[in-house]
Amino acid sequence: MSWLKKILYLCLIGLVLAVFTVAGAYWYVKDDLPDVSLLQDVRLQTPMRVFTADGELMSQFGEQRRIPLTLEEMPPQLIEAFLATEDSRFYEHPGFDVIGMMRAAIVVASTRDAKQGASTITQQLARNFFLTREKKVIRKIKEIFLAVRIEQLLTKDEILELYLNKIELGHRAFGVGAAAQVYFGKTVDELTLDEIAIIAGLPQAPSVLNPVRSPVNARNRRNIVLGRMLAMNYITEQEYREALQAPVISRRHGAQITASAPYVAEMVRQQVVDMFGEDYAYSAGLQVYTTITKPIQDAARRSLQQNLYDYDERHGYRGPQTQLWTAVANGTEPEPAWQETEILNYLSEHTTLEDLHHAVVVAVEEQEARVLLADGRQQTLPWDGLKWARRFINDQRQGHAPKQAADILQPGMHIRVRHNGDHWQLSQEPEATSALVAIDPNTGAIQALVGGFSFAQSQFNRATQAKRQAGSTIKPFIYSAALEHGYTLASIVNDAPIHHWDQGAGIAWRPRNSPAVYDGPIRVREALAKSKNVVSVRLLRGVGIDATIQHLRNFGFAESDLPRNETLSLGSASLTPLELTAGYAVFANGGFLIDPYVIERIYNEEGELIYQHQPKIACRDCLERPEPSANGQAHADGDAEAQLAQLFASLDPVPEKPQSEASNQAVRVLSEQNAFLIREALKSSVWGGGNWNRGTGWNGTAWRVQSLQRRDISGKTGTTNDSKDTWFAGFNSQLVGVAWVGFDDANRSLGRATWNANLGRDQSSGVEAGARTALPAWLEFMRVAMKDMPADQVETPSGISSVRIDLETGLLTRANDHTSSFEYFLRGTEPSQYAQPGSPAFSFDEDDPSTELLELFD
Repeated sequence: MSWLKKILYLCLIGLVLAVFTVAGAYWYVKDDLPDVSLLQDVRLQTPMRVFTADGELMSQFGEQRRIPLTLEEMPPQLIEAFLATEDSRFYEHPGFDVIGMMRAAIVVASTRDAKQGASTITQQLARNFFLTREKKVIRKIKEIFLAVRIEQLLTKDEILELYLNKIELGHRAFGVGAAAQVYFGKTVDELTLDEIAIIAGLPQAPSVLNPVRSPVNARNRRNIVLGRMLAMNYITEQEYREALQAPVISRRHGAQITASAPYVAEMVRQQVVDMFGEDYAYSAGLQVYTTITKPIQDAARRSLQQNLYDYDERHGYRGPQTQLWTAVANGTEPEPAWQETEILNYLSEHTTLEDLHHAVVVAVEEQEARVLLADGRQQTLPWDGLKWARRFINDQRQGHAPKQAADILQPGMHIRVRHNGDHWQLSQEPEATSALVAIDPNTGAIQALVGGFSFAQSQFNRATQAKRQAGSTIKPFIYSAALEHGYTLASIVNDAPIHHWDQGAGIAWRPRNSPAVYDGPIRVREALAKSKNVVSVRLLRGVGIDATIQHLRNFGFAESDLPRNETLSLGSASLTPLELTAGYAVFANGGFLIDPYVIERIYNEEGELIYQHQPKIACRDCLERPEPSANGQAHADGDAEAQLAQLFASLDPVPEKPQSEASNQAVRVLSEQNAFLIREALKSSVWGGGNWNRGTGWNGTAWRVQSLQRRDISGKTGTTNDSKDTWFAGFNSQLVGVAWVGFDDANRSLGRATWNANLGRDQSSGVEAGARTALPAWLEFMRVAMKDMPADQVETPSGISSVRIDLETGLLTRANDHTSSFEYFLRGTEPSQYAQPGSPAFSFDEDDPSTELLELFD
């Protein structure tokens, strides 16, 4: 009994000491313990996600990838796998596991190895939220006390849900939802048992156990997890054995992007960071909805890329990326072909760019070649996929058309191929680049935007950052200024070469038409549709440079981008595609300056709306209609002095109804009548004029747009000197689109393409220009974008009249045949005289500005 008493006394003393030790430890650390009540309102850091207007995921931004899930959304096997591996008595202990701690102590004492862990899920949660990973006794004490507090504050299910969403699982994946996406590209409910076991095995050491970095380590750890699940009867023997046999197949997956619009996503990222700051933008779970839709954006991307392929193929094949072995002797012995395994290992080091696949030529027949792709498939390149590939010499010259596959390819060549929808074909990464923008002209909402061939190739957004010379796309704005200063669409201007001596420079400036065809006296409408350079110069002279620049500023163009000389009339102004698109929107919407935007609304992680864009809307019925301008009235009077006075008069302000700062009405910068007249003139750029049966028919520069079979489209081509920049701008009242093609090196010309005998009529050859190089991208995009768009119902604004004119003189006519046509006029500017047979010939005096505008008089 004495020994029993001694044992009882020792136990009592030990218990008292233990109580005092725990109390002392708590007293020592209590001031350093954080407030675990924060877990009741915890905000898990989640990335910013960017969506299209129709709800497709465009991109995700943030250091930590997390997909928060409720416990009910997680598969039972996934939860059981973590319980079996990390804390089998989770639902039994008060936050710390005494049995587990004793087991760990025994392991440490017997092996002197402290690798055996004893932390419960609650302790791990406490450490992940409040503590560091340093292996010190004091940290372990804090961890235990915090775990007890957490157990008192939250239910077991709440603790487990927080843990499974918070745990770090490697490759910036936090939580099981993100891990399923990152490692397997799946949602948690799509995971197989072996994949679940791999994820459940990661918390021990995510950096070395993840299946991307080390499939072997991941498999070994998976098998341990499966063994514990079997021991706890969470899975059957058959499930265990099947999962053990499954191969470890994993690669790093990004977010499940369903809409490809990286240039738009980057624009959004920059704007959101500017609005909220980086910390909040990247971790607050913002959901940003944009103005673009997936079908329209996809059409823009595909059209731009295909157009670049077409341009690139017109100019010839630049050759393979490298020659892996030489199968044809050139004075030396042929080299042995690589084995398939060697080729696949080589190709695995190269990543696909857009739809361009890396491949190696393994056999060449008479008019086809066989290639091996990185995924192990062999594909045949038929002659239709090869015959374009004549040799590239330079931007201006190409070699002879090939006659057989061996003229192009040899076994051992590392090449690029793509599938064009019908067959595989030889291809190459385009050197030229492009941009395409489309906006709603009534609100400024960006409908589609592509800033280059590939964001992976270059993150430079040419749609918003590349200021390039506008070429002839500037002319509608020059003509608009002319209409404000007395000209009409029927005014006759001399389309003849200009020889202007610059006294200061000591040289003559000789602007020329392209092509160098001169029609002599020509109506303003026809000159704009045919893009006559010298007419644009004469109109600029008639209006004056200062007045013209002031007018162009109304379209949102910065004065610093507008050269103060006559080259302005030919497009020497430097503008971005987006700026030019916004300028054309003024014509499309009837005279209002809108502000392009791409972010429609933003929600926080709770789904609360925290930002809604309020666009300035072009509303024609919201303002008082301006009175018709009196400009040009002197034409009807036939007063030459008054004509000259009006030509050089300053621009009259456009009347508008006063607006409050809170109004969502866009500012009117152009009269409705002026916008209407330019729209109508630019329709002639598409449909031309005259009578083909009578031999007087003519095409505008945008005649290819006729294939859309829409009479509501206005358009303008643009090409700069030496074809360094090519443009097309086209629109109706519902959509404005601009396409640009060029090289990033602004000094490099797009050149010309000669006829390829292999392609027959299915090609475009000649000098690269807006109509040939940029318009096709716009055209193919609009086939999709305007497919279900109803045609504009043309309304003639008040203050506009229509009279029949003589097509040669621009005067009134009584004829009703191919020599005449109806023309629109600002009321009061209609011609007052009739064309007479045998009228005197035109005469011009280059030194007399009055001859820039011609009228015939009786």
